[in-house]
Amino acid sequence: MAGMINGMFRLKEHGSSIKVETMAGATTFVTMAYIIFVNPAMLADAGMPREAAFAATVWGAALTTLFMGMWANLPIALAPGMGINAFFAYTVVLGMGLPWQTALGAVFISGVVFFLLSVTKLREQIIRAVPLNLKLSITVGIGMFIAFIGLKSAGIVVDDPVTFVALGNMKDPATLLSLFGVLFIAVLESKNVRGSILLGMAVTTAAGMIVGAGPVPHGMRDILSFSIPSFMPTFLQLDIFAALEYGLFTVLFTMTMVDLFDSMGTIIGLSRKAGLMKEDGSIEGLDKALVADSCGTMLSGLLGTPAVTSYLESSTGIAEGGRTGLTSVTVGVLFLVSLVFAPLVGFVQGYATAPALIIVGSMMMQETRNIDFSSMADALPAFLTIITMPLTGSIATGFGMGFISYVLIRLCTGRAKEVSLVMWVVSACFIVNFSLR
Repeated sequence: MAGMINGMFRLKEHGSSIKVETMAGATTFVTMAYIIFVNPAMLADAGMPREAAFAATVWGAALTTLFMGMWANLPIALAPGMGINAFFAYTVVLGMGLPWQTALGAVFISGVVFFLLSVTKLREQIIRAVPLNLKLSITVGIGMFIAFIGLKSAGIVVDDPVTFVALGNMKDPATLLSLFGVLFIAVLESKNVRGSILLGMAVTTAAGMIVGAGPVPHGMRDILSFSIPSFMPTFLQLDIFAALEYGLFTVLFTMTMVDLFDSMGTIIGLSRKAGLMKEDGSIEGLDKALVADSCGTMLSGLLGTPAVTSYLESSTGIAEGGRTGLTSVTVGVLFLVSLVFAPLVGFVQGYATAPALIIVGSMMMQETRNIDFSSMADALPAFLTIITMPLTGSIATGFGMGFISYVLIRLCTGRAKEVSLVMWVVSACFIVNFSLR
């Protein structure tokens, strides 16, 4: 068995071993396992059955990560992406008022588009066509959007008829628990503790039980599931025709672009960190990795969850020595094992998931240091992309504002030749979309 595993994943060639790879996989799983609680909570806000959303999240992450490991042989794990799930729940379903079944149809279609882009050279042309400043600002904007959702969920930010938003009731037990959770996770992160977000959510949930702010389990059946939770209430519930009927260009474009940028950037960054990038910049298995990612997006729509994407948290496993797909296979297996903890989902309240959103949002802000604000022609598109995502509650709007302003500034300053055909087409589509609202 050991010889077969070594041959399948080429462990000796990568200077690794079964022990190192499995420990790396366990490390990656612990650092990203928070998603199995956060994603169902967000989907429940969108009206989806919470237990089915939990099952879809776990199965989607497990199957896609197993596929990534066994086919692409890369130490990269996948799960429903933070950002795309916020866009799905709060922009498409709650903001636009579309049924979650229609939103799932859009997820599947975006997966098909991403798949076609992944098996052709178009993906590279699109990636090259979008300026680096806009790529970076998109990440920062999504981070602010996620953090804003977390602040609202925590009760730190509330509606106000005059100022639109205001400070919430800081004496509310749930708000205090969320603040405690944010501080606790931040301290753990500062000390480089593995699984800090998951541990912070667990401690915050326990603290809520102690002060009476959340339900308390009364037996093993409240903690462990003795039957595998079903995703059937969301399985194949996607409505592809409704998604096409609505003509959701903005939705489809945003889902596809976020997935494309996240996947490409994450996979390249992780491969470089793992020492898998060759001197010419090529990465063995990159094409397979992108195909696996796109197949995972299509599978997500079928199961009933927003698109899965490559997770930056895989870097923790790589830091522990993970170099092959065996690391990913270990993560996939551990996701399947986590199905037995389905009952715990009902005990993790909003005050416990809000800190995770705020912390993840703050992490995505790190890209700000790489954005060039020295020229207004670059600064304004980046700024509009970042600021309009949280203030309008729409990632798509941030995309549109950034793309349109970039093109118009260059058109009005005689620098139209700097604008690629892709940018012209996308910006025109956004202008039409905004005008029809």
